[in-house]
Amino acid sequence: MKELIPKDEYGIFADTHDTARVDSLFVAQAFEKRHDNVLKDIRELDCSDTFRLLNFEESSYRNAQGKKQPAYCMTRDGFVFLAMGYRGKKAAEFKELYIRRFNEMESFIRTLVSARQEFPLLTANIKLLHDHPRPYHFSNECDMLNRIVLGLTAKQFRLANGIEKGKSIRPYLSDSQIMMLDTLQKVDIGLLVSVPDYEQRKRYLEWYKLKMEEKSEG
Repeated sequence: MKELIPKDEYGIFADTHDTARVDSLFVAQAFEKRHDNVLKDIRELDCSDTFRLLNFEESSYRNAQGKKQPAYCMTRDGFVFLAMGYRGKKAAEFKELYIRRFNEMESFIRTLVSARQEFPLLTANIKLLHDHPRPYHFSNECDMLNRIVLGLTAKQFRLANGIEKGKSIRPYLSDSQIMMLDTLQKVDIGLLVSVPDYEQRKRYLEWYKLKMEEKSEG
């Protein structure tokens, strides 16, 4: 399965449809079960066909001998349904751990989706620059650009203007604000490579915005 956000150390990742999933191989390792037994447990779950289709996607991996082997990538709901059958104190600890990690991944996905709505070019380049990007890699840059141009983060702008949570703010911006944000986004892509310090990037972008405004007034 193609991954939007790569697997973490617990096998949790985001697919290309912005859904958090976990690899059955990692679940087997965490719960100290044979992988073929986990696959059997999944296939024998007493759930509806609709639930199975939505929450368990067939996948595969290569074993140590290079042979293709079956696996499953399951959603949070799929994992919870499966893990309900695993008993014991240690199993309970892993259930809590995985639910917590799912929460973290889903929060990361929301951050990424929001960033991608407003700054698609910047988001794509951040993913290229970081092997394992974290939510702040996206939110810091987006918040900085919005503050420079709007004086507010996207979250603050939504609150100030009564815009629904998670909805893009672009339709509510003026043409000049959109143009400035798009321009600074492109400048920031270059700065991310050449100027790793956040505060220095911010100063460069503020200076660039000032120069653009002076030019348009002249």
